[in-house]
Amino acid sequence: MGTLEETIRKFASSQGIDVLGFANKERFDGCPVRKNPFTIFPEGKSIIMLGKRICRGSLRGVEEGTNFLDYSFFATSWLEDEFLALACYDMTRAIENEGWEAVPVFPNPCDIAPTGISVEEGREAPNVFPDFDYAAVACGVAELSYSGLLFTPGFGSRQRFHMIITDAELEPTPMLEQSICDGCKKCVTACPLGAISGETEEIVICGKKMKVAKIDYDLCRICKNGAAVNRFNPETKPDRVAAICNRTCMCHLEEEHLISSLFENKFRESAEWAIDKNGKPLSDTVKAGG
Repeated sequence: MGTLEETIRKFASSQGIDVLGFANKERFDGCPVRKNPFTIFPEGKSIIMLGKRICRGSLRGVEEGTNFLDYSFFATSWLEDEFLALACYDMTRAIENEGWEAVPVFPNPCDIAPTGISVEEGREAPNVFPDFDYAAVACGVAELSYSGLLFTPGFGSRQRFHMIITDAELEPTPMLEQSICDGCKKCVTACPLGAISGETEEIVICGKKMKVAKIDYDLCRICKNGAAVNRFNPETKPDRVAAICNRTCMCHLEEEHLISSLFENKFRESAEWAIDKNGKPLSDTVKAGG
C-alpha cells in the first residue's frame, strides 16, 4: 500500500494537474497571520499546491491584438472557476476518503481588507485569504521572478493554482533551488508605461532569496497591452500574465530553454504591438526578444 503522497500524486496525474507540491506547517512561520493558510485551519499540518497550465495558445489572440475575450475564459475564469476548481474539489474528496480532513482554498487576492467582524477576541476577522505566492514558493514549485510573477520550471508564469490545507503530515517538496528567471530585465524595456522599475527589493521565503522589481501597479491597472484588473477586486494586483511585459519574458524563457515547456515554433515571429496609457498605439515597436 502506497503512501498518502503517492496516492495524491497518482490522483493529480489522473486529473491533469500540471504542478503539485507540498509544504509543512513550519514553512509558514514567516507568513503573516492574515495571509497564513493555517489561520483558516490551525490544526492543519500540510499545504498542497496544485496547478493547471495556462495553455500557450490561449495567449495567441492577445499576442496578435485580435482577441482578448478567449484569454479571459480559458486562462482565467474557466480555468480557475471550473477546470482547476473541480480538480481541487475531487482531490479534497480523495484525501477525505483516506480519513484526513482537507480544506479547499480558492485563490482570492490576499490583500483584500477584512470583509467581516471577528467572531471573538483573538480571531482574525473574515475573510482570511492566504498568500498564494508565498505558498507556491514554500511548496517548492515556484519562485518570484524579477517582474513579480510566479515562475515554475515547467511553464514560467503560465499556470493557475488552488490550495488544500490538510491535517495529514505530508513529506515537504524540496525548496526550488534552480533559478528560472535570469534577470534579463526584458520585461522592463518591454513595458510601454514604464511600470517596472529598475529598483529592486529582496523577498525571502523559507530562506529562498528572490530579487523582485518595484512595480507601479496603478500604471498596470490602466495598461491596454494585455494586463487586466483583478476580477475579484480592482484595487488589488492586476493580472499581468497576458501583458506585453510577461509575453516578452515568456518568449525569452522559451528561447533560452529556461523552462521545460517548449514548442516547435516561436511564440513571437513579428514586431510586437504596444499602446500607451492614453490608448494610442505606439509607433516605435520593438522586435521579438529585443
